[in-house]
Amino acid sequence: MSTMHYNGYEAAVEYDEEAEIFHGEVVNLRDVITFQGASVSDLKQALAASVDDYLAFCAERGEKPDKPYSGQFIIRAEPRLHRELASAARRGGVSLNKLVTSALERVLTERT
Repeated sequence: MSTMHYNGYEAAVEYDEEAEIFHGEVVNLRDVITFQGASVSDLKQALAASVDDYLAFCAERGEKPDKPYSGQFIIRAEPRLHRELASAARRGGVSLNKLVTSALERVLTERT
């Protein structure tokens, strides 16, 4: 799987051997944006057109388009876990955010 980018939107691209075509989907938002093409040039044009069409569609409907993820999300944890994580972060001389982010990055690294 490969990735492509257009105006802050990130897409995952795969090749379908049977159909002999590339297809992709924007992955960093909740709404669904797909595209396809027979070459890299086609894919770039199709991604741009699909994102632009999505933004125009939202504007026509008076809706705010879903934006790529901001990098912020809320995590709910038991108070005990929250307290222990905050203590571990202090002992390590890092912020709670940095401690949790590092742990999440390790999980992703272990999965690849």
